[in-house]
Amino acid sequence: MALNATLHTFAVQLSDIDRGVYEELDLRVAQHPSETAEYMLTRVLAYCLEYEEGIAFSVGGVSSTDEPPVMIRDLTTRMTAWIDVGAPEAARIHRGSKLADRVVIYTHRDPVKVLAQLPAKRIHHASEIRVYSFDPTFIEDATQFLQRRNALTLSITDRHLYLELNGNTLSTDIEEHRLS
Repeated sequence: MALNATLHTFAVQLSDIDRGVYEELDLRVAQHPSETAEYMLTRVLAYCLEYEEGIAFSVGGVSSTDEPPVMIRDLTTRMTAWIDVGAPEAARIHRGSKLADRVVIYTHRDPVKVLAQLPAKRIHHASEIRVYSFDPTFIEDATQFLQRRNALTLSITDRHLYLELNGNTLSTDIEEHRLS
């Protein structure tokens, strides 16, 4: 018997001082049965950190092979940003780089290992792709506070992230890495 996705809601107060983005977001996120809490939370953070007009979660969810977990489309529905999560395969990133103007990856994994698997492969515009990571224990610690209904306050200043999740406060630097 197939397992169903678990629906999580996030009432988000977003203050991205670095980009001048201040929003209240009401997110409904389906956690696929095979999706870890760490991956789901990283997906939510990627959405918030990249928030702009036209952003959306993939319709196919995490099992979609044709779309990233998060994307930004312009008014003509052309994909302008491919936002991947975790440790995507090089072929997927190559495809995304050909489809979108910009590709970024947010990872909850060891960025050294994520980066090590990609440079040997052919990736379109690899030098322009950014990989963002958090402190190694940040995501793991934050997932302890996840519930089905979540209140999340997110502040970003000087690429430092301050997170309050259901009354629990954590913070981390957002580290930027390049593929080449």
